[in-house]
Amino acid sequence: MELALQTSELSRSFDSFCAVDKVDLRVERGTFYGFLGPNGAGKSTTIKMLTGLLAPSSGRIRVLDLDPLDPAQALAMKARIGVVPEDLALFDNLTAREHLTFLGRMHSMDKQVLRKRIDELLPLLDLEKDEKKLTIEYSHGMKKKLALAGALLHDPDLLFLDEPFEGVDAVASRTIRQILASFVERGSTVFLTSHVLEIVERLCTHVGIIKGGRLVEQTALADLGSGGSLEQRFLEVVGADAVAGAQLSWLGEAKA
Repeated sequence: MELALQTSELSRSFDSFCAVDKVDLRVERGTFYGFLGPNGAGKSTTIKMLTGLLAPSSGRIRVLDLDPLDPAQALAMKARIGVVPEDLALFDNLTAREHLTFLGRMHSMDKQVLRKRIDELLPLLDLEKDEKKLTIEYSHGMKKKLALAGALLHDPDLLFLDEPFEGVDAVASRTIRQILASFVERGSTVFLTSHVLEIVERLCTHVGIIKGGRLVEQTALADLGSGGSLEQRFLEVVGADAVAGAQLSWLGEAKA
C-alpha cells in the first residue's frame, strides 16, 4: 500500500525537554488517521514538524513521498497539503471571501475555479451571511470553519487537522464530518487530532496514540475488534485507569 506519510525516529526537543521522542508513523493513502493523546503528549508539535512549520531535532519525514526538510521539495509538498493548525493563522483585516481569494491566488488557482469553490464553501460552512465581516470579528468556531475552507480550497491530497471540532457547534460538526468523509472516500487522506473520541471512532479508519512524546499504539480501528471501545483502549494505553474511580469526597455524601 502506498504511504501518504511516514516518519522514522522523529524527535523534537526544546532545551532539555523532549516533546516528541523517536516517533515512527505510517499512514496509508486513502485512510482517515486519528492521532490521539492527552494534553501535552506531543500531538501539535508532531503536526508542526510534518507540515514543515517546525524543524525536527532528529529523524526523517516523508509526506506524499516528498521531504519537507528539503527546500526544493517543501514547496511541492505544501501545494499538495491542507492544514488547519492549532494556532489559527487568519488575516484579521480581510473578509472571509477576501481571505479565501488570497489563499487561492497563492496556490495559483484559476480565477473561475476559485470563485466557484468559494461560492460553494461559504454557504456549506454557514459563513455566507458573515462573509463581509472582517475575520477578526469571527468567533473561534467561525474561524475554525474558515480555516477548514482554506485548507480544502485547492483540493489537496492530504489534510492535517489539529482539533478541527473544537469550538464548533453541533450543526457545523456534522457538516464537517460529512465533508471529511467524502474527502477520504475519493482516495485522499486525513491526519487528524481530536479529544472527542466518539468522533474519531466514527470517522477514522486508523489511530495512533502518543503519550509523553512516544508513539505507544498504532493500529487499524477494525483491529480493536472485541477488545472494547476506542475510549477504553485509549484509557488503558495512556494509563488513566488508575484515576478512573476518582471522586470528590463530598459528592459521595447524601445532600441534606
